[in-house]
Amino acid sequence: MNISGHEVAGGSATAGRPLPGRDHAAGRQQEGGQVKFIGAGSRPDRPQVDHDIVFTIPNLLTVVRFMGVPLFIWLVLAQKEYGAGVVVLAVMACTDWVDGYVARRFDQASRLGRVLDPIADRLALLAVAVTLVIAGVVHWLYLAALVIPDAVLLALTLSLFRGHPDLPVSAVGKVRTGLLLLGTPMLVLSRLDTGFSHALFIAAWIVLGLGLVGHWIAAYNYVWAMLRKGRAQTTPDGGIS
Repeated sequence: MNISGHEVAGGSATAGRPLPGRDHAAGRQQEGGQVKFIGAGSRPDRPQVDHDIVFTIPNLLTVVRFMGVPLFIWLVLAQKEYGAGVVVLAVMACTDWVDGYVARRFDQASRLGRVLDPIADRLALLAVAVTLVIAGVVHWLYLAALVIPDAVLLALTLSLFRGHPDLPVSAVGKVRTGLLLLGTPMLVLSRLDTGFSHALFIAAWIVLGLGLVGHWIAAYNYVWAMLRKGRAQTTPDGGIS
């Protein structure tokens, strides 16, 4: 919906001008008439700054995501409560989007959050995958497809930077995470005795398959970004050789 050109009845001189306030606010969330889901909450009039703070709402939501991991494992492995496990996964997926929105919209981005957020995502995806392998829901090859790219990135991170490489999260990486967080609860839900379990199982693997493709593409892009940054840091003048 394009709201930047409201016309006034009667052909007044204000026709075609953007309405102040309403247009500016809505324009932050819409580009080309579409609602932004990736980077939602960003404000073009205010550059994002990572503050040196710990206690923020986004960081609290990230902690909630960490806490959801053992709860999911207990529900699936000990209680066989797949329905409750789906609820936990849904909450974890929602916090992944909400914490980013709040950080951008209300200027609560932090250095700690930049480090913790991707760790929480990886831990959740890997721990859930291990749990589903143990429960017999997925084959171990699915876990391997998740672990191998992350293991390569971890090795590069430790060898080149001795710590966090401080690279921005790519759009492919964000879409990848979203697909995996969507497909996983769909797969767990397909274990319930419903009339559409088979269709849900197929749909879940389509979503997870796309997520795995994005996972490898994102890893490939991060590998090259790390190598370029590593070379730049080792050249005498600090420039890219």
